[in-house]
Amino acid sequence: MPEIVDFQTVSTVGVESSPVAEALAGLRANEARYFKNKFDHVFTVDPADDAAETVAWVADILARERDLVIESRPLQASEFVVDGTRFAYVFYESGLVINVMYGLEDGAKRAVGFKLSDGMPVPAELETRFKFARQKSKLAGTIRGSFFVIKGRY
Repeated sequence: MPEIVDFQTVSTVGVESSPVAEALAGLRANEARYFKNKFDHVFTVDPADDAAETVAWVADILARERDLVIESRPLQASEFVVDGTRFAYVFYESGLVINVMYGLEDGAKRAVGFKLSDGMPVPAELETRFKFARQKSKLAGTIRGSFFVIKGRY
């Protein structure tokens, strides 16, 4: 059963095993607030085991586009379509959040984004491959983020 992410009262439910659980929960709430404000979409998450297809889709894009495998265990995932774009999110135990923005029409924007929870180190598999910009958030503290454009079709 999907869990609605409340951005008014931030909860660590589902991400408690993360060493940066509070920051990861804040980052998850930050995403929920963005989608509610921008698209009036209620952001929900499922345990990663229940969202295995979403986790596999994200992993396949990472592997095929950048020969990249994430070492951390996925805790939760979300997938939905709003405004002609398929979005997928995977929240990892390390505090890493990966999102895929995949425009459904030919020629639409398609990208993978990486966000690091406040207080977590840059994962070794990303450290030498991406530069991370900093952004402040009331819910998530300092977010470090990076992205790449998806070239293939998925």
